[in-house]
Amino acid sequence: MAGVDDFVEADNAEAIISRIEHKSRKIESLLKQGRPVESLKTALEGSPPNTRDERCKSANWIVVHRAIMAIKDFDALFSSLDPEYYDILMKYLYRGLSTGDRPTCDQCLRIHERLTERAGLGCILRTLADTVNTV
Repeated sequence: MAGVDDFVEADNAEAIISRIEHKSRKIESLLKQGRPVESLKTALEGSPPNTRDERCKSANWIVVHRAIMAIKDFDALFSSLDPEYYDILMKYLYRGLSTGDRPTCDQCLRIHERLTERAGLGCILRTLADTVNTV
């Protein structure tokens, strides 16, 4: 669990946002190439949960959301997604559900069902219990 000193300070937020913008361009390129699973993996890599800066969290959510919405082949997603990404993906699925946007919620629920089958209930419990590292 991250301590108070482990959080990124607000003055580093601009550097984080710059990295997120670079990641966004890479994801758009992957999506144009028809590689949505790789785009989601890229979106989840280096997600900034250890910041309290809402600008960083929102910017990263936009990138992850774009990749989540492009996923059509759930079997391909989970056959290539490393288990280390399961918990962070679950956090973003709950963030997506909290938007109340019907298409986003529908997609997040479809992925949530498959992710729970794959990762088990522990993934849900870890996500809900971790109130420090939020997305």
